[in-house]
Formats: sequence, C-alpha cells, structure tokens
Amino acid sequence: MTTVLTPASPLTAADRCDRCGAQAYLRVVLMSGGELLFCAHHGRKFEPELKKIAAEIQDETERLTTTTPQSASEEER
Repeated sequence: MTTVLTPASPLTAADRCDRCGAQAYLRVVLMSGGELLFCAHHGRKFEPELKKIAAEIQDETERLTTTTPQSASEEER
C-alpha cells in the first residue's frame, strides 16, 4: 500500500502549538491520519517520540533564524 501525501501548505501565524498555544513551526502528520502542530520548543522536546508515529514532519523552524530584508513589503514581514 502506498500513501500519497499532498504538499503541505506553509505554516502561518494563525497555526498554534497544540501543547502551549505559541506559533507553530512544525506540522506532524500521523500515520493514523491525524495532524499535530508544535512550536519549536515542543517539537524538539517530543521529536524522538514523534518520529516513531509520524508519516511526515514539516519543519519550518529555520524561519526563526532567517532575517527579512528591509526591502520586503509590509505583507511579507
């Protein structure tokens, strides 16, 4: 049986950590079909266990260390 996963949409400020309510930077698609969202802190904390039950992990934590160029429009910031 092959599972085809559709490309995940980027996480936004509206996506919140299921553990603490902070902005989510990780989306974990479970093998059982559900989905969990985590902030960077809780994503790191639970990473070993999540890898055991995840079909896919979308990690956008690199956004925490990238800077937005000054020439970016207000909408892009």
